[in-house]
Amino acid sequence: MKKIGFLSFGHWSPSPQSQTRSAGDTLLQSIDLAVAAEELGADGAYFRVHHFARQLASPFPLLAAVGARTKSIEIGTAVIDMRYENPLYMAEDAGSADLIAGGRLQLGISRGSPEQVIDGYRYFGYAPAEGESDADMGRRHTEVFLDVLRGEGFAEPNPRPMFPNPPGKLRLEPHSEGLLERIWWGSSSNATSVWAAKLGMNLQSSTLKTDESGKPFHVQQAEQIRIYREAWKEAGHKREPRVSVSRSIFALMNDMDRAYFGASGQSQDQIGYIDPQTQAIFGRSYAAEPDKLIEQLRKDEAIAEADTLLLTVPNQLGVAYNAHVIESILKHVAPALGWR
Repeated sequence: MKKIGFLSFGHWSPSPQSQTRSAGDTLLQSIDLAVAAEELGADGAYFRVHHFARQLASPFPLLAAVGARTKSIEIGTAVIDMRYENPLYMAEDAGSADLIAGGRLQLGISRGSPEQVIDGYRYFGYAPAEGESDADMGRRHTEVFLDVLRGEGFAEPNPRPMFPNPPGKLRLEPHSEGLLERIWWGSSSNATSVWAAKLGMNLQSSTLKTDESGKPFHVQQAEQIRIYREAWKEAGHKREPRVSVSRSIFALMNDMDRAYFGASGQSQDQIGYIDPQTQAIFGRSYAAEPDKLIEQLRKDEAIAEADTLLLTVPNQLGVAYNAHVIESILKHVAPALGWR
């Protein structure tokens, strides 16, 4: 059995061909798609965060709204770029959204990826310390965030407060018990997977990974997951970690599916560079009739290793079509693979 959710990048464009022509369209349709996915029996509604782009950005108003409109579906991100975040204010936002959702938040965070502008985090008021890279800064913000989510007091109370304080040092409020165990690290390398395991974060691995061996993408990703789990075991954590992978998977059920994706299935991995120094491997997409899709997915080693699968959806095609995409996988593919 696997948890199956969707992952939306929340693109919007004023193009007449787009169903999401404004930021408002994207936000409201994201809520509606989460509601529809829950009704279909999906397990998760996840959203990507990008700054300076016509995509979803500040996640917590959206997560809180989804939490208020749904009852059981997990609500998450994949991922929040920690280079841009004030970890203390983020902890307050996350605690509030998680309480509204009744403890259903699954927050994916990371050191970030290439963005639309140069050093965009500087416009948000953050700069790496001397001798520190932007990735180091993102991980430093992460460690502070995890620390304050423990709910322990650290701030000296005012001896003459406006309102009475509880005894001892004060923590951030609102605090949501259990949220710390629902933080995920979006990792593209084996080394950062090990780092995440040591800190007790769950693992998110997407359709992009640092090319560390020249092997097929799904094989490298499966190896990454096994390395992560071994590091988790060595760290001595008491709970079992969770691991998700993302995939573009489309079951060709009708002429519209074939028109959109029938001729565009990326059947091979791709090699590229996410920066001048880092060669990456990009995983293939899947698009085929259900019987063929089932056979193709049986061979994906990383999906087999993960407990959670996030289906990347073409959000600009609208809520109804994306609900159809999700339903096609849940009904016509997942049962044959033992995911349901």
